Amino acid sequence: MRREWEEAHAVTEETVAGPPSRRANATLTACPSGNHLWCIGGEFFSEDGKAHFYNDVYRYSPEKDEWRRFTSPTCPGPRSAHAVAAIPASGGKLFLFGGEFSSLHQTTFHHYRDFWSFDISSHTWERIDTKVKPSARSGCRMAVWKHFIVLFGGFYDPGIRTNYLNDLWLFDTQEYTWQQVELRDTDRKPSQVPRSGFSFLPTADGIVLHVGGYCKEYIKGKRAVGIALQDTWFLKYVHFHSAQLLPHIRALTLLFPCRMTTDLKLIKWERRKKSGYAPSLRSGCTMALWQTRSVGVLFGGVFDEDKGEEGLESTFYNDLYAYQMSGNGRWSSLTLRKPKKTKQVPPQKKKQYALPHPVASPARHYTSMDEDGEQEGYEDDEHLHSAHDSHPPPASTRVVPVEGTSTIDVEDQIDPNDPSLTVPLVRYNAMLSVLRNTLYIYGGIFESHSREYTLDDFHALNLDKMDRYVCLKQSEVVIGADDESSDDEDDDDDDGDDDGEGDSEEDNEGDGEKIVNRHVADSDEEDDGAKTNESDDNQVPIVQTPEEIQRDKDELRKLATSFMGVSKDNGTRSEEDAISTPLPGETLALFYARSREYWAQKALEKSDNRGKMLRRDGFSLAEERYASYKPILEEVQKILAEAGLDEDEMKRAGAAGSGKGGDVGNRNRR
Repeated sequence: MRREWEEAHAVTEETVAGPPSRRANATLTACPSGNHLWCIGGEFFSEDGKAHFYNDVYRYSPEKDEWRRFTSPTCPGPRSAHAVAAIPASGGKLFLFGGEFSSLHQTTFHHYRDFWSFDISSHTWERIDTKVKPSARSGCRMAVWKHFIVLFGGFYDPGIRTNYLNDLWLFDTQEYTWQQVELRDTDRKPSQVPRSGFSFLPTADGIVLHVGGYCKEYIKGKRAVGIALQDTWFLKYVHFHSAQLLPHIRALTLLFPCRMTTDLKLIKWERRKKSGYAPSLRSGCTMALWQTRSVGVLFGGVFDEDKGEEGLESTFYNDLYAYQMSGNGRWSSLTLRKPKKTKQVPPQKKKQYALPHPVASPARHYTSMDEDGEQEGYEDDEHLHSAHDSHPPPASTRVVPVEGTSTIDVEDQIDPNDPSLTVPLVRYNAMLSVLRNTLYIYGGIFESHSREYTLDDFHALNLDKMDRYVCLKQSEVVIGADDESSDDEDDDDDDGDDDGEGDSEEDNEGDGEKIVNRHVADSDEEDDGAKTNESDDNQVPIVQTPEEIQRDKDELRKLATSFMGVSKDNGTRSEEDAISTPLPGETLALFYARSREYWAQKALEKSDNRGKMLRRDGFSLAEERYASYKPILEEVQKILAEAGLDEDEMKRAGAAGSGKGGDVGNRNRR
């Protein structure tokens, strides 16, 4: 029996070349009994639309910069968006609950409600089965307080709509039992807004729920709206003075302080006010506990702004914040410290700096640069010559001449030791953990236009020194050259590689399109031919006969019928034609969201604009394209209405050939 048990629980341990493969929504947990990091599970959606879920266990040793993988025949199934909590008792254990799984081709999907413990010393898994336990869910959070594991929130998606949860559970690690905390209706609590994806950090006195999390608001007749929450709550156990306790309870407390049954009625939520320099509103930010300082460290995130017809505009972050959890809590911004520069005596005379000519013109002035070298309102980084002043500006300010100034030659100083150059790329849903005094960041998700990138870089930052990030593993993800982050961090780059390009294809946007596309153009040409080839302010209106009107209607109906067949025939259409043509039932907003990347590339070929201006150019091109198809799309709606379909059914019928959607971030915002 013993031999069979050992064979069934045999653990395979192997050293691997680097961090886990690209994945999102995994967990990165600091070891409670050693100087290690533990990474469990995760998911990766490949470009061919396949879903890959993992159940492997990785351990990282900072001293050796070594990753090891542990596999066991008795382990949890592949999953992502699960919750993990660690306790130091019995040599250290990791507890895992819930999560979700999808088959390779996404034909099946389910949530988990199983509960497991991982023994750190033996590297073995054990399933914990109890009669009472939380329901199946993903996106919940767990934290350890005293000998309890506290679980809150999450979501459950049966396929129709996402249901967000607000229940609170305690697991006793000594009794191995779950208890649900039932709060009174009059008690203050964050459960008025069910949520997932929040931060849940323990303190000596309770647990802090940070940066609200995320949920969706469903209003009948309208599309679901994602909401990023920013409230902060403190979950505490209300202590009474020993004199207030009954004598027999006070005696039990003194004799068996650890075994005393917790009165769930004494668990209360307390709302905390925002204090200090708090992060801006966002979702997908992650927090880790810096235990030696009782500080929560927050990194990254994303904020989605609804732009109406243009769809969502997402702003991504890579900033760092600290939350001091003692007292009433206080936020502060964490920035890298710049190294002190040693003063060097120039071997020759002092360099001269540009000064404006003594002319009474308010437009002639200098533009100061910020610490990152970004400059407002000036694109050329060349430096000119002048000899009007021998007093250089302060070291923290870089001076650049503007139109109308005299010039000098000042060498462009880009300090290779500038710590800001080591900051990781903007992202959300990064895996975050603090081990002793070092913050570790692995992976995360970055979006550009309609594409989603699962990152695989690995960084470390000494929180005591705050000098620079150390890249332990470079990212192997190649982000498209035309992709730009939503916060326009590259808007002021002066590449010059695109100069003179993009003008030759100005009139060739519709190359390679189906015959339906040509009919749209032909109808426009016929209208123009009926008038004149030149613009004329005094054009005579054309009066059509009833026969001509009916002929045009018949032609439009024929085009619409043909278009309905072509729009669904993805096997014979070119990729460019499929993405650049609106679908039946598709609004301008949905069309632009689906084809945003295509139109940005088209705009880039015709314009030197970048950032928001480039996106506006792309939207204008999409709007023109949509307008040219609008008569046909309206006729398609009439055909579908005549078939007896209601509005929702028409939208589903029109979107049947749409392929991938444009809202790539919706799933990971949960």
